[in-house]
Amino acid sequence: MNGRKDYICSMNRVKNIFSVVHIVLWTLLSLLVALQLGEDGNPNWFTTTVGFIVTCLSIFYSHFFLLTYYSDKRKRRAYLVRLAGIVLTGPFLFSYFHYLKLHSWSLFFSNYFIALFSIVPIFIFLSWVARVTENLVLNTIRKEQLEKQAVESELYYLKSQINPHFLFNTLNNIYALVYKQAPAAPEAVLHLASLMRYMIYESNASTVPLTKEIAYLQDYMSLQQLRYKENPVVDLKIEGETEACHIAPLLFIHLLENAYKHSPARINPGDVKVRVEVKDDTLSFSVQNPVDKHPTHHNLDEPGGIGLPNVRKRLTLLYPDQHTLKVTNMVGTFCVVLKIHGLQLQTHER
Repeated sequence: MNGRKDYICSMNRVKNIFSVVHIVLWTLLSLLVALQLGEDGNPNWFTTTVGFIVTCLSIFYSHFFLLTYYSDKRKRRAYLVRLAGIVLTGPFLFSYFHYLKLHSWSLFFSNYFIALFSIVPIFIFLSWVARVTENLVLNTIRKEQLEKQAVESELYYLKSQINPHFLFNTLNNIYALVYKQAPAAPEAVLHLASLMRYMIYESNASTVPLTKEIAYLQDYMSLQQLRYKENPVVDLKIEGETEACHIAPLLFIHLLENAYKHSPARINPGDVKVRVEVKDDTLSFSVQNPVDKHPTHHNLDEPGGIGLPNVRKRLTLLYPDQHTLKVTNMVGTFCVVLKIHGLQLQTHER
C-alpha cells in the first residue's frame, strides 16, 4: 500500500512540475512576442500577440491531447483524421484577430496561409516533443517503481522464509529440553521470546544498527548453548566501530545457523569461530566451524534448505556490487566470509 501511495505521489509531483514548466514557457513566449512587436512599432501589438498566443495554444494542446488519447496504433486512422482537422482549423484564430483590425479578406487568407505553413507545423512538432518527453519521464518513473516493488516483494519473500525455517530448528531444541524436563527449558523459552521480539518488531526496518544484529546473534548463541554442557562452543570476537554501522536485518543468522547445524555432534569449546569487524566503510563477518572429515551425507544447502541461497539472493538485491561472499570447504573445516563495502557509517557518541 505504501509503495502504491509513493508511486501516485511521484507521478503527481512530476505532472505538477510539467504544468509549471508549461506555464512558465508560455508566459515567456507571450512576453517575447509582445516586446518584439512593440519594438517594431506595430500599433496592433496587443491584438496580434493575443491572436498569435491563442493560435499557438490551440494547436499545441489540441495535438498534445490528441497524442494522449490516440497513441495506440489501432487508432492511427482516427488520429490522422483529427490531425488534419487541427492543421486546417488552427490558423483561423490567428487570421481572425488580424481581420478584426484590417477588415480585409485578402489579408485574412494571406495570414491564414502564413500560419498554416509556419505556426502550425512548428507547434505540432513542439507538442509532439512535449508529449514524448512527458511519456518518457512518466514511463521511467513507472518502470523504476515496478522494479522497486519487485525487489521489495522478493526481499519480503526471502525475509519471510526466515521465520518458519528458524522456528522449526529452535522449537525442536526446546521440545527436547521440555521432554527431558530440563531446568534450562524456561530459560530457553525466554531466549526464544527475545529472538522473536527482534524478528517481529525490530527487523521490519530497512536497516538496523549492527549492535542490535550482534545482540540478536548472541541471544541465538545463548539458546543454542543450552545443548552443550561444556564452556561456550562459539568464540565470538568483535572489532571496530560497530556502533556507527547500520545493515539490513537478519543477514547473518543463516550463516550462524548452518555452523551449528552442520558441526559434529561433539564439538569443543571455541570450535565455532565468529568474527565481526568494521574497518573504514567495510563490514566483515566470518563463521568457521568444524565438519566431519568423512560424512555419510553432508550438504550445507540440503534439499529444502534456504541457508546460503537465501543469503546470496538478499545480498544481490540489497548490496549489488557492494559485497563478496566467499565459501571455503576444506577437510574438517567449513568457512564463510562475507564482506560488505561502501557502508555509510554514522557518527556515534559514546
